[in-house]
Amino acid sequence: MSENKDPQVAEDGNSVESVKAEKAVKYVYDFTEGNKDLKDLLGGKGANLAEMTNLGLPVPPGFTITTEACKVYLESGEEPAALRDEVSAHLEALEQKMGKKLGQPDNPLLVSVRSGAKFSMPGMMDTVLNIGLSDKSVQGLAKQAGDERFAWDSYRRLIQMFGKTVLGVDGDLFEDALDKAKQAKKVTDDTELDAADLKKLVTKFKKIVKSETGRDFPQDPREQMDLAIRAVFDSWNGERARLYRRQERIPHDLGTAVNICSMVFGNLGPDSGTGVAFTRDPASGQQGVYGDYLQNAQGEDVVAGIRNTVPLAELERIDKKSYDQLMQIMETLENHYKDLCDIEFTIERGRLWMLQTRVGKRTAAAAFRIATQLVDQGLIDEAEALKRVTGDQLAQLMFPRFDEHAKVEQVARGIAASPGAAVGKAVFDSYTAVKWSRSGEKVILIRRETNPDDLDGMIAAEGILTSRGGKTSHAAVVARGMGKTCVCGAEELKVDTKRRRMTIPDGRVVEEGDLISIDGSTGKVYLGEVPVVPSPVVEYFEGRMHPGADDADELVEAVHRMMAFADRKRRLRVRANADNAEDALRARRFGAQGIGLCRTEHMFLGDRRELVERLILADTEAEREEALKQLLPLQKQDFVELFEAMDGLPVTIRLLDPPLHEFLPDITELSVRVALAEARQEPHENELRLLQAVHRLHEQNPMLGLRGVRLGLVVPGLFTMQVRAIAEAAAERRAAKGDPRAEIMIPLVGTVQELEIVREEADQVIAEVEAATGEQLKLAIGTMIELPRAALTAGQIAEAAEFFSFGTNDLTQTVWGFSRDDVEASFFTAYLEKGIFGVSPFETIDKDGVGSLVKAAVQAGRATRPDLKLGVCGEHGGDPESVHFFHEVGLDYVSCSPFRIPVARLEAGRAAVEAEGSDHR
Repeated sequence: MSENKDPQVAEDGNSVESVKAEKAVKYVYDFTEGNKDLKDLLGGKGANLAEMTNLGLPVPPGFTITTEACKVYLESGEEPAALRDEVSAHLEALEQKMGKKLGQPDNPLLVSVRSGAKFSMPGMMDTVLNIGLSDKSVQGLAKQAGDERFAWDSYRRLIQMFGKTVLGVDGDLFEDALDKAKQAKKVTDDTELDAADLKKLVTKFKKIVKSETGRDFPQDPREQMDLAIRAVFDSWNGERARLYRRQERIPHDLGTAVNICSMVFGNLGPDSGTGVAFTRDPASGQQGVYGDYLQNAQGEDVVAGIRNTVPLAELERIDKKSYDQLMQIMETLENHYKDLCDIEFTIERGRLWMLQTRVGKRTAAAAFRIATQLVDQGLIDEAEALKRVTGDQLAQLMFPRFDEHAKVEQVARGIAASPGAAVGKAVFDSYTAVKWSRSGEKVILIRRETNPDDLDGMIAAEGILTSRGGKTSHAAVVARGMGKTCVCGAEELKVDTKRRRMTIPDGRVVEEGDLISIDGSTGKVYLGEVPVVPSPVVEYFEGRMHPGADDADELVEAVHRMMAFADRKRRLRVRANADNAEDALRARRFGAQGIGLCRTEHMFLGDRRELVERLILADTEAEREEALKQLLPLQKQDFVELFEAMDGLPVTIRLLDPPLHEFLPDITELSVRVALAEARQEPHENELRLLQAVHRLHEQNPMLGLRGVRLGLVVPGLFTMQVRAIAEAAAERRAAKGDPRAEIMIPLVGTVQELEIVREEADQVIAEVEAATGEQLKLAIGTMIELPRAALTAGQIAEAAEFFSFGTNDLTQTVWGFSRDDVEASFFTAYLEKGIFGVSPFETIDKDGVGSLVKAAVQAGRATRPDLKLGVCGEHGGDPESVHFFHEVGLDYVSCSPFRIPVARLEAGRAAVEAEGSDHR
């Protein structure tokens, strides 16, 4: 037996083989080496910087550290061994290109270190500007720039940003020091501090770093850069980044790239500045000149919203040459990316530099308008347009909006940053917003400006209101991405977050808890609650607004075109969950192609509850027959109205499903009534019998007890009465020349034997009705798959079922062992916060667990009965992500509440288009 030899070990302790393998991986790319298709590797920012470089646009030279390097760091706690040498090589090449070295005392090269994940996460991860400045190089920068104030301003920015981001110093300490410096000078703006003021501020900032961290601010420029790179890697797993990813459903394992870019300066005086531009309005989708510009500033000033900007159009007056060049570049980028582009730029002493571009976040209304505009311009086809809009966006457009004619006091007007109508109680910090919203209160988060630490409060709030910032501020960008109503830059409002109050222009004070309303479509702020009116998109679906009419809304036209294309493309049919004619008619107006779930238990409420009680209390067969006899015509009339409303379309009727105790009085309340009657010696025979029945039917876990098919087997005549009512109603409609298409669904089946027994009785009743009326009814009989055993034995159950409808609400409960009615108030919040769930499995189908059962049941059911009709009637049928899954596994239809029908139609079309795209690849 040969002796095992240890692998050769390198000096650093790693095996030579592993070092060689690692060296084969490229961790750093120059901007000239990448392109926009490498977002997985270079992140969105790095890929787009490379793309702009390839297009010949003015991009400051730099390089990108890949997401792969970040993944190694996050898994091992150390950067890849080869990374430092690669960074050194690319830094040396950058220094040669720029003609100066990083932190060189007499003429320093300065760089920015920026995060850049595959998906945009605005403000959620870290950025550090002006890396390379030190006590020595600040002097050289001042001399080279001919501007001492600029150099010291850049240095104080580095210490402030580095201290907070890299060293973990409380950012308020720097802000407080800055505020005191302005107060001492009796000025309100940073730009009014001179070089001497800023020198003192640098000294103060360095003392803060020393006292808070126990170390001096690092003077070695390479140490600054290396620490900043590590901080960006660490920020991927920061609390706010993880929270944002959960909110936006971004995977946690992607990692972030790091972009090292040579600095260009917008804070060199009035001929310099920084801005953000959009090729179209991200709020409305209208074409034009949109964005913000700030003279004598660096990029973070615009995004943070700490100084109010001027509209981008003002740049034409300030610097026409740069403005004209920017307009040309914006057109180039939009035509190249074939979409709305979000652009960051800096002007350094009259020279324009492009710092970033990406496909811009937009509101729901803008998404639909832009998609149709780009089709009309010939930049994209209808299939691509359909990919650019989502069901979630459509749902946002269906929310009500404020009544413009309501007599409510307007107290201010800011920038309409993200549309919507939001009403809530004023709160002034994120902690309160989260606390109050969890207790059921609707809140409006009010801040001077938001920052990434406010994310949880922004998620909890109905809307966001700030007194500073513009359409490209943190509040605006994040709100648009989340579909939250937002009004920014309401300068008339004096926000005092420490005293939890806001002063309106006439001097009155809005205290925490006061009710306010904000309109993200107009920027208006109101005291009190503004009444709402239906959305024009809902009016369109209701048939009250017609595309092409003179008064038709442009947005309605765009929605109509996208819906028409989705309907042409989709394979999945969309039905409604509806229990009465009124809901059925509304669903039909919304585009429903039938009813996928009629819950008959909803027909036994109100005055009919007494008949159910009599049925349950019946001591003899005659009493039970009498109760059923009285229920039959009522049920029949329900179905006649339903068949008339859905004439020519399928109507799936679920036989009685919930536990019978739900139709009986509360056991505690009834016990009190009986006890009081006995104490008063009053007659109480009926109450006593009812109490005995309630005790007899009481179950510890009724949702897993006597319900569904078990009721039909245990309570004689109950299901046959319902089947007879369905059959007689169908016969009556046929006699009236209608076209009823009833499908009878047996709930909670766990074994084929249950279904066979109920089906045999149902077939007999249907035959009797056909013989009595002379009508051929052709009623389909199937079952609801809502138990794991039903899914696992679907092949057997299909022998007795003509259709399956997946009840994913109960299937989720039984697969997970969760009670949907209880878990939301107990541990779900903790599960979401800890990342155990990215989203509730009751909201979006759990593909790995519940979904795998659905897929297996589809395959087994169709193997037994190839023509088996398959649908889903849980509320997952209206969830955008779930609809795509149901398309993939081969269902015939989804069913959901009427309001969600348009969403399901749109997503079914998108699922079909995306499937075609994957087939062609």
